[in-house]
Amino acid sequence: MKYTITLIPGDGVGPEIAEATRRVIDATGVPIQWEIQDAGVDVYEKEGTPLPQRVIDSIRKNKIAIKGPVTTPVGTGFRSVNVTLRQTLDLYCCLRPCKSFKGARTRFDNIDLIIVRENTEDLYAGIEFQKSSHDTARLIDFIRETTGKKIPPDSGISIKPISVSATERIVKFAFEYARKNKRKKVTSVHKANIMKFSDGLFLEVARDVAARFSDIEFEDRIIDNMCMQLVQKPELYDVLVLPNLYGDVVSDLAAGLIGGLGLAPGANIGDEMAVFEPTHGSAPKYKGLNKMNPIAMILSGVMMLIHLGETEAAQRLERAVASVIAEGRDVTYDMKPTPDDPTAATTSRVADAIIEKLA
Repeated sequence: MKYTITLIPGDGVGPEIAEATRRVIDATGVPIQWEIQDAGVDVYEKEGTPLPQRVIDSIRKNKIAIKGPVTTPVGTGFRSVNVTLRQTLDLYCCLRPCKSFKGARTRFDNIDLIIVRENTEDLYAGIEFQKSSHDTARLIDFIRETTGKKIPPDSGISIKPISVSATERIVKFAFEYARKNKRKKVTSVHKANIMKFSDGLFLEVARDVAARFSDIEFEDRIIDNMCMQLVQKPELYDVLVLPNLYGDVVSDLAAGLIGGLGLAPGANIGDEMAVFEPTHGSAPKYKGLNKMNPIAMILSGVMMLIHLGETEAAQRLERAVASVIAEGRDVTYDMKPTPDDPTAATTSRVADAIIEKLA
């Protein structure tokens, strides 16, 4: 079967690692026709939007996409392309496996965690009120009148919605993933001791869903304690399901356990569509230098092949990646003993080494 897949190279170092990923996936022999769609800061300068409608239409048509990182301006400028894609296409689950590879530079061994992050609401819903605006002043007055709590008039405000429906489907996804992949335990992560009506709802719904999956162990952890536990004894955890913001933070923490974001793949999955992407940023200062680690995006490609049902090809590709990491020769500077190691491989050379293992 031939697949048509949307490929979004992204910006910054995105096009370099996207090209490396495309070459490696093609080398597995899975027949793919790539439909290339540009998005990001360069497109914003040309078209006035970082995410043109043609990109959305391509993903809706093909149902599957893989993308490189896209720059998100800090504090000003356009909103995150990633967040917009997730909300527009209802990609409600951010799935981020964090798995140890022999040879990776890390203080931990035998990490095998699955982060299941709710993708559509929480503080990332984008419901914000700007400092000193008329609507913000009205909201501050409303809060004072209804709760008696005073908010300084020079405040910016973000709203944190947590719904029964969105929580139920993300927790259900976590349990179904655990069952399908022979995982033993799901941990719900929250701050219900403080935010009783939002995180409290998340925990309550998680408990209700867990009751339907008696074959899977269930527990819950408060978010700050969870972060400490992951650093102290990560071997106790398996599948973690979290609201949006905590899921973002814990995903990076877990990536740190396995050697960094250069080894951390990801997927954004809905009922009809899925977009696969590395979890790291676009690193624009390294653009065009052919030195960034492509392995996170290549491992995202492994996840994509599994999603397509091409399990054998996915397993061959993951073994090839693992072999290159274990040998430690053809890896980028971030995976060398020191970042100035003159033997560090280029982005394209990493792809070549993986392709050689596939041959």
